[in-house]
Amino acid sequence: MVSPVLAFGGVPGGPELLILLVVLVLLFGVPLVVIAGVVVFLKLRSDGEEADADRIAELEAEVERLREEVSDEPDELEDEKESS
Repeated sequence: MVSPVLAFGGVPGGPELLILLVVLVLLFGVPLVVIAGVVVFLKLRSDGEEADADRIAELEAEVERLREEVSDEPDELEDEKESS
């Protein structure tokens, strides 16, 4: 009687397993590395945008403060001229 293992071609050996490993790495490993790289790139890029947004908010507050100072100064100068 013939063994059922021989009917299915036997168990893969060293070279066959190596080829299967290479195929699996190419099919699944490379896309996973590319996806992980894109996620990391977008994460790093978004951190910079948040820092820029905070900096812009600080600068807008500074401009507003300076506008208030400038709008206060002419009144003080006019008051001093009228007093003299």
